Amino acid sequence: MLRAIDRSRFDVLPIGITRDGAFVLEDDDPDKFALRPEHLPEVVDNGTRIIWPDSVLSREVKVADATGIRSLGDVDVVFPILHGRFGEDGTVQGFLELLDLPYVGAGLLMSAIGMDKHTTKQVLKAAGVPVVPWATLTRAELDRDRELWERRVRSLGLPVFVKPARAGSSVGVSKVSEWSELAAALETAFAEDRTVLVEQAVTGREIECGVLQGRDGAPPRVSVAGEIVISGREFYDFDAKYLDAPGIDLVCPADLHPGELAEMQRIAARAFEAVGGEGLSRVDFFYTGTEFFVNEVNTMPGFTPISMFPTCWIASGMTYPDLISELVDLARER
Repeated sequence: MLRAIDRSRFDVLPIGITRDGAFVLEDDDPDKFALRPEHLPEVVDNGTRIIWPDSVLSREVKVADATGIRSLGDVDVVFPILHGRFGEDGTVQGFLELLDLPYVGAGLLMSAIGMDKHTTKQVLKAAGVPVVPWATLTRAELDRDRELWERRVRSLGLPVFVKPARAGSSVGVSKVSEWSELAAALETAFAEDRTVLVEQAVTGREIECGVLQGRDGAPPRVSVAGEIVISGREFYDFDAKYLDAPGIDLVCPADLHPGELAEMQRIAARAFEAVGGEGLSRVDFFYTGTEFFVNEVNTMPGFTPISMFPTCWIASGMTYPDLISELVDLARER
């Protein structure tokens, strides 16, 4: 995004967050943050500290460093390019709401719903959106009556996917093809979250699309479909999503008949509105050939050059810089 954003319209103020939670002034260097298998970038503590506005009457951001405190100017819009807990679960969004700083993407409630896979499924199911059958359990429930919960999980049939309820980017996700693998998969998921989902595996195509909030109260806009074709991996995991690992092909636009595409777009718009309908999302489906099941509504999808969200919108006629500009303009409009 640093490389693609329209510099004739926007001045970029890169702010990083260290693992310890310090907000630091970062380098405006796309190469520094490029994701490559041999280079997973990390924000390190460089000694600077971002000072946020002291009230809603100001949008001035400052930085403190060894030379003292200086102003970085007023901020018009924050683009929270963050995944996972604290980044897309409503936490940062609530922080920005308190400061009255406009920001790109889903609001607090939509972010919280979209981050929690169990809550997302409940909301979508109530809205009449087809979802994959699942069971949700906590470690305490499993410890209290393991036999009961294993029986409920086994009723889903094999294979199943075991996922943390609130983790992004396929972190902590395992595919279970034999029940002997279930215990290890649960431990992997519980390492990321205290609540875990076990989902029935659906035999079908993995289809995704991008959704943008409509302008001036208009309906959501839905991109063409993209398809994840898996040939050498168990599933679309972190390495495939971000590091371009082999065994996955991203096909966009996907080969769908006009009626199939229209039905996918209808369900995607309905799912987007059901969870809050703000900013953007990537809606992920399993398509059996007769029915689209919504697997996930991702409120801050990946923005790498190989990510499906920008790829689908580029295939729909937008450029990467125009997509970024549209998201910023939507934030300002809201």
